[in-house]
Amino acid sequence: MAKLDDGWLDRADIRFIRHCMKSPMLSREREQSLAFAWRRDQDQESLSQLILAYARLVVAAAVRLRGYGLPLGDLIQEGNIGLMEAASRFDPDREVRFSTYAAWWIRASMQDYILRNWSIVRTGTTAAQKSLFFNLRRLRARISDPSRVNMTDREIERIAETLGVSTEDVSAMEQRLSGGDSSLNVIPGDEGEESWQDHLADTRPNPEETYTARHDGDRRRGWLYIALARLSARERRIVEARQLAESSLTLEDLGREFGVSKERVRQLEQRALGRLKKEVLAQSSA
Repeated sequence: MAKLDDGWLDRADIRFIRHCMKSPMLSREREQSLAFAWRRDQDQESLSQLILAYARLVVAAAVRLRGYGLPLGDLIQEGNIGLMEAASRFDPDREVRFSTYAAWWIRASMQDYILRNWSIVRTGTTAAQKSLFFNLRRLRARISDPSRVNMTDREIERIAETLGVSTEDVSAMEQRLSGGDSSLNVIPGDEGEESWQDHLADTRPNPEETYTARHDGDRRRGWLYIALARLSARERRIVEARQLAESSLTLEDLGREFGVSKERVRQLEQRALGRLKKEVLAQSSA
């Protein structure tokens, strides 16, 4: 294994990087010609030339994003996936340079990989949070005193305004970026015997609470069944179809079934629900 700054590379990655840097750049006309040949004729040689010419974009993007603690070789692999995706989707008729189009796909592929693997806790689930994840360090370095551990409230507000997120999101992301994942099995201190998980409270209901909840649920269901049985057949059908079925019917559907208007069905439903409520309350207070 060889090392490039803080990213480990195997020999295959090094050969790939050297090969990329030796590949000539393409003129706009040559680029368009290769793109058309691939799109119209599925010419594999044209696709290979197009990808190889811009593989240097993958290397450049990987180097810029290597500060998130992931292997540079893995970033390059993800970037290559983005480059091939760009080649398969590129439309030369739009008169946009392939390099510009491919750079977006390369960066997006690498960023998604970083977000998936940077932490076992899912990070950056929305576009705004992704922007916060990848821009927080840069903005903090620009506006904050690097000698301080934490940012001031005003600095947090400025970053939140710049990126269009809440101050709570900025504070939470700063905490996430300041420390990595820790196992709950780690024993705090040098002389302790209990791990972090030994101090976690069990929020699940105890057996008594579980039994009480099940018992109360059974009683309420029993009251409901008795109350339903005291409705007319038409009222029971409307309540079951509108309130108890997984896919409820519309007032219009039931109106066609009973040969009445949907307003009449609505009136019957309201009357039936009122009777149900009265019956259930009477049973619960008995």
